[in-house]
Amino acid sequence: QVQLVESGGGLVQPGGSLRLSCAASGFIFSSYSMKWYRQAPGKERELVASINSFGSSTNYADSVKGRFTVSRDNAKNMVYLQMNALQLEDTAVYYCNAPAYHTGLWGQGTQVTVSS
Repeated sequence: QVQLVESGGGLVQPGGSLRLSCAASGFIFSSYSMKWYRQAPGKERELVASINSFGSSTNYADSVKGRFTVSRDNAKNMVYLQMNALQLEDTAVYYCNAPAYHTGLWGQGTQVTVSS
């Protein structure tokens, strides 16, 4: 089955850390860049981070630079998002995305809630 499945979200206090995972299956994972998006209540979807197919190049939204790190393990068909120094503004549903097929592949999302 062709799918992306996110995991690792949860409730964390400001300043805390979480590591999100995205498991890919059903396509040639190593041929595609991967992206992490997030959508907070009442806000537009935001591109958070991206990584190329080899994992040698990454890009980040200004709002998360220096705090988030995206990585991938092509042998395991996995992409990760390490989130440190979490802030209230990071609260959102986080999605992984691959530019495969006509409209791209999307996971179901994982909720990250930052609250004191």
